Amino acid sequence: MTNVQVRYFAGARGAVGLSEETLSMPEGTTVRDLVTELGVKHGEKLTRVLTACSFLLDGVAVRDLSVAVPDGADLDVLPPFAGG
Repeated sequence: MTNVQVRYFAGARGAVGLSEETLSMPEGTTVRDLVTELGVKHGEKLTRVLTACSFLLDGVAVRDLSVAVPDGADLDVLPPFAGG
């Protein structure tokens, strides 16, 4: 199993109601698999937010969602930020 610490920011945190959680996923899980599982677990409200999010895997921007998630990784879920 692959354990992943997921941290939610801004609108993603609001959609989930948590700032972070740990998920156990099968070995070989990709970022895409993990994002899909998050939507299934937390429902439509988060699924809508996830379509606009970017992701950091261990602090590095994810450009390819097919990248494998290593055991013990941190995934940051970052919705678009507004501000001035």
